[in-house]
Amino acid sequence: MRESGRLLASVFSMLDDFVAAGVSTMAINDKVEAFITDVLSARPASKGQYDYPYVLNASINEVICHGMPDENRLLKEGDIINLDITLEKNGFIADSSKMYCIGQVQPRASRLVKATYEAMWQGIEQVKPGATLGDIGYAIQKHAESHGYSVVREYCGHGIGREMHEEPQVLHHGLKGRGLRLQPGMTFTIEPMINEGTYKTKTKKDGWTVVTKDKKLSAQWEHTILVTETGYEVLTLREEEKH
Repeated sequence: MRESGRLLASVFSMLDDFVAAGVSTMAINDKVEAFITDVLSARPASKGQYDYPYVLNASINEVICHGMPDENRLLKEGDIINLDITLEKNGFIADSSKMYCIGQVQPRASRLVKATYEAMWQGIEQVKPGATLGDIGYAIQKHAESHGYSVVREYCGHGIGREMHEEPQVLHHGLKGRGLRLQPGMTFTIEPMINEGTYKTKTKKDGWTVVTKDKKLSAQWEHTILVTETGYEVLTLREEEKH
């Protein structure tokens, strides 16, 4: 799991100079597929999962999750985009996502992106043996709502390992002390989806793309987490986060 996480973090490092205005989401998809397969000798685990045809989700502005790459959708100044990528190496899967702000974005967009990142870390910092999944959800929800945002209910984090989606479900809202108690060796994702307006969602006709019901902005960040003997380890930690 550590190796898969390390490799996945390097995918985002590769993308940092590529994701920019004028680039299509399909071009990002194709670049990631080539990098994972040809450079890292790994497998993009999302491709073919539930018959999904691409290697990543590209969710822009009001898209909450599962945005499909499109050669006709070029990134433009002011967009915010979440790139959600998975990678399998030696039979183990890592899952992570990162927000990119394209050029100068509106202050309301940058505030949402920042608060969502902070909410993810509030959740991560609850992770230790004996803590509960409810502790994670409570911390995320409290931070998001303190900024006037809402937490998406329909989608959540999940156990991960040899399969992409394993037990348990990791909700991003909840009550302290409730839910499964954490034990060393558990691996799961924490991936809050935070909306500028209502938490209610709508799925588009393609059957994949999930958008905010009120068309307001949404943001998401994600890491794969290991419960250690004393706390947590972020298996997909990126270079710029190591400080």
